[in-house]
Amino acid sequence: MKSDVYFLKLDNDQYYIGSTTNIDRRISEHQKGMTKSTRHRRPVRLVFKQTFDNIRQAKIIEYRLKKLKSRKIIERIIENGFINLQLLGL
Repeated sequence: MKSDVYFLKLDNDQYYIGSTTNIDRRISEHQKGMTKSTRHRRPVRLVFKQTFDNIRQAKIIEYRLKKLKSRKIIERIIENGFINLQLLGL
């Protein structure tokens, strides 16, 4: 099942990285405060989304990006419009 890795820009100027099989539902959950990690950082704005072949691949990429904890890399991905898998060692 196709899955997305996405970045949200939060009201405190931080980024949230996530993955999902249903991007519309997931963004709605964030906007309604149904997600603990973004509940108090609304409004949220989708700033990046990339689709992958399956949720396993999307979760691995999400994990690697979160492990890097690099705003610079996140902003480079947003600017380029895609995730460079080689940068993540994939």
